[in-house]
Amino acid sequence: MKLEEFYAEFHHWLITRGPNYISGILIFLIGLWFIRFLKVRMRNRMSNRQVDSTLQPFFLSLTITTLYVLLTLCVFNIIGWELGFLSAIIASFGVAAGLALSGTFQNFAGGVLILLLKPFELKDNIIAQGQDGIVTSIQLFYTVLITGDNRTIIIPNGKLFNEVIVNVTREGKRRLDFELKLGYIVDVEQVKGIIDNAIKNTKGIIRKPEPIIGVYALEIDGIRFTVRVWVNPADYFDIKLFLQEKIVKDLREADVKLPNHHLLPGT
Repeated sequence: MKLEEFYAEFHHWLITRGPNYISGILIFLIGLWFIRFLKVRMRNRMSNRQVDSTLQPFFLSLTITTLYVLLTLCVFNIIGWELGFLSAIIASFGVAAGLALSGTFQNFAGGVLILLLKPFELKDNIIAQGQDGIVTSIQLFYTVLITGDNRTIIIPNGKLFNEVIVNVTREGKRRLDFELKLGYIVDVEQVKGIIDNAIKNTKGIIRKPEPIIGVYALEIDGIRFTVRVWVNPADYFDIKLFLQEKIVKDLREADVKLPNHHLLPGT
């Protein structure tokens, strides 16, 4: 009798629930095939569109994982499994994880935006977060700089993207400015000629735009001259040191009287 009841219940379940399970299995198999097909298409599409190689694995993994989760939930729903309790657990876990990793998510979002919008690229010289260096690595969560004195600086992308970034390299050239102060006894045209000759004999200075040499200010204790030339960003400091030293030497050789504070910091 029990065996007959079992067969009867099984027959009833097979009629009422069997089609749902069969449909769920078919949908699951079709979904797996579609996800694999979509994965190949996405990989080829991102490669053809030259999406950043750092972002490709992330976007691919995120999309495919999301599709797998949606497929599983869809199959469970077709079969008729109750997911209310499970959904509540997943939602609670998501909220807790979001609160705990808010800073990490901010860095991640900053990394994605940097890779997409490209405010700077590898080998660019940037000034950010009080640091001046060459970009050697752009990761999803942080960016690595190498400073002129060979220090490695690691900056979280969240802070980096939300603050001012000075890209020294992007425009291809950089203006070098500095000033010098001389007494009123000097001949202005002579000083300008000496400076111009020093510029002409300094390698690495870009001639267009033309260098600017002139009187910047007339002060109580002397004349303030300004010098502005264009250089390649990588040569900035080397040319600045060389040119300032050459101007001082040339002025002395020309018997131009120099005050004690002959050179002022560059602007």
